[in-house]
Amino acid sequence: MTDVDTNPDVSTTPPWLIQGDEAWQLTAATLVALQSIPGLAIIYAGMVKKKWAINSMFMVFYAFAMVLICWVIWGYRMAFGNQWGKFPLVGAPGPVLSMDWELRQAVLPAAGLTLNYPLSAMVYFQFVFAAITLVLTAGAFLGRMNFVAWMVYVPLWLTFSYCVGAFSIWGGGFLYTMGVLDYSGGYVIHLSSGTAGFVGAWWIGPRIKRDLDNFTPNNVLLVMTGAGILWCGWNGFNGGDPYMASPDAGAAVLNTNLCTAVSFLVWTGLDYAYFKKPSIIGAVQGEITGLVAITPAAGYVAGWGAIVIGICSGAIPWMSMNILGRQNWFKSVDDTLGVVHTHMVAGALGGFLTGLFATVDGCAAFGLTNPGGAIAGNGRQVWLQIVGALFIIALNVFMTSLVMAFIKYVLRIPLRMSDEHLIVGDDAVHGEEAYALFFEGQRSHVAEGDYGRSPLSRDDQSGVIGSSHPGMIVGKSPQSGNKSSDEEMGIGKDGVEKRD
Repeated sequence: MTDVDTNPDVSTTPPWLIQGDEAWQLTAATLVALQSIPGLAIIYAGMVKKKWAINSMFMVFYAFAMVLICWVIWGYRMAFGNQWGKFPLVGAPGPVLSMDWELRQAVLPAAGLTLNYPLSAMVYFQFVFAAITLVLTAGAFLGRMNFVAWMVYVPLWLTFSYCVGAFSIWGGGFLYTMGVLDYSGGYVIHLSSGTAGFVGAWWIGPRIKRDLDNFTPNNVLLVMTGAGILWCGWNGFNGGDPYMASPDAGAAVLNTNLCTAVSFLVWTGLDYAYFKKPSIIGAVQGEITGLVAITPAAGYVAGWGAIVIGICSGAIPWMSMNILGRQNWFKSVDDTLGVVHTHMVAGALGGFLTGLFATVDGCAAFGLTNPGGAIAGNGRQVWLQIVGALFIIALNVFMTSLVMAFIKYVLRIPLRMSDEHLIVGDDAVHGEEAYALFFEGQRSHVAEGDYGRSPLSRDDQSGVIGSSHPGMIVGKSPQSGNKSSDEEMGIGKDGVEKRD
């Protein structure tokens, strides 16, 4: 017998269920999940050096899995449950694992919202947002963070930073009641991840010098594939946040794509004007800043407002990354993928512009009584947006530092890999490499044996010591003594095959 058979209060189609709303909510959540896995995973794998592709993807998948476990045991109710204590800062932790919790109607008690689908759909929808926030933060740590430290960082930062920010702005906390507008996470997700990434990068320390000097993307095709998934997935990111299949969801999707297209083109134009060459990697940055900047505004602004935000998100983060970011004092913090520019700067910018361009009709379509932004005569909204941004920045500076200090000084876990591991990369850290493209799947150009690169290699050797066969030098046959591999195969120094 099932619970449905034995419990008269449970129905396959309860009267509060609107099936279209649930279908859209689960679809939107799946689109957001695809932004992380595989979207950001393959963007990171392509953007880093080949030796860090495995580590970068692993950080993404680990965060996705760990956040889900923490979310259903305590995190969801901290972010969207009943207020914990007297100050409206965070919800009371607790699990949402029983069938009663999963089947009941979704309610956000502190925010006073009731939705027309089961709580399980809302839990999953909010989970994918929590997960992508940690995934975005990882972009600042790539190429040197100790994986064990990352394993500890994810649940701690989720608990003490993300859940607090989400409750404060979305879950019914003090910023929610003040009237701060954040349609889909410009503050909760992007400003948080950008701030935490920059602060965390300072705590971890820089990559080794050879990686700082040369960190060319190893696979631009992979980056563009991930960028396409990210762009299309944002339809669920912003389109799902009315919590229903409403007219405002359609407006949010259209405005998202409009702003992103403008930002993409503005960034490309600035690259061409300043560097005399249009860069596809630069264009991806413009895409991302457009997606980020429209996120707090998506369903609140009109189409022309989305265009203005796109112009600003293509220009201001471009200047932040390519002018401010090249200053020596700024480069003292090694933010690997420039998350501070693409997410902190763009997120804060989008939140501020929401205060300017939010419309009364857009707010009403989202279910708010907010009188719009400055263009609607509500100049106070601009100040509320500034207050919200300052709180999120302060929260993440403090909590990220606290978590990093706890891992480093209390748990005694190094935040940064050893230099020996940093020289080798994935093979030293995980015993795996991303590409096996030669002959029968070997990881080098040598036809026989599976030889890895060793940091013990010396410049005077004709090959490198193989990690799988200590002492063997790649390029020399183990049977040939001092003969080169060419000589062993009967090829002379002039390249002509020798015949007996």
